[in-house]
Amino acid sequence: MDVIKDFIYVNKHSFKKASVGLSKNYLIILTGIAYSLISLLAFNILGIAFAGPLSIIRGFILYFIQSTIISNYLYLLFNIVNYNRFTLNDFKQGFMYFIWKVYGVLFIIYVAQLLLSALNSFFGPNASLINFIIQIGILVLLNPLPETIYLKGYMPQDTLLYTFDFMKENWLNWVVPNIIFYLIIYFISGQLITDLFATGISFRFNYSPVYILRYLLAQTIFSFMMIYRGYLYRLLSTSTMRKRMFMNRY
Repeated sequence: MDVIKDFIYVNKHSFKKASVGLSKNYLIILTGIAYSLISLLAFNILGIAFAGPLSIIRGFILYFIQSTIISNYLYLLFNIVNYNRFTLNDFKQGFMYFIWKVYGVLFIIYVAQLLLSALNSFFGPNASLINFIIQIGILVLLNPLPETIYLKGYMPQDTLLYTFDFMKENWLNWVVPNIIFYLIIYFISGQLITDLFATGISFRFNYSPVYILRYLLAQTIFSFMMIYRGYLYRLLSTSTMRKRMFMNRY
């Protein structure tokens, strides 16, 4: 019974906080379009500048640019969750604020994926299925990784370990609301979020009125979800169920 009461309390708390956070920082909804434009521009320019044998250099640069975009988005969330506001100056600074933490974590994941790919030959015809299961496992077990990066000050390897421990302790309070959000976004946009570091709903440059309305609605819910996750994570990572029950009582 206490588990149910705790679940209701933490999600009610997060919903209220996120509602205020989004209403005061509604411009974060538009960042999805900004990031899509930056990514598209970078891809086209680098595709021309680093063609043929130089494509490997293009890959590293694109990887770095993607890390700066993730850093920027996490910095905006950091300011919303901690100070309930972000400014244009925060947007400018955000591209480099968490860059090395993000890059370090992504590099560890990249190495793990390389090792997994090297083992594919041992899996035989089941390789694709096993890889899919592992990818889903990573998406679930490390789901709060973005929040750990911008709300905790750990080194990359410790960030991964803490995220795993956080999920062991708070899986119910974390997984259920996230699944609900993911399903709502999928039914509205048709896009399934499988990226741990998603920074928005992909804008596919379809300019039909129906698509734009569905995109804006899905992007609004996505923004609300990410702010919600920040408040939820902060509450769960700084309290125990016993402490929360005491807070709820008084």
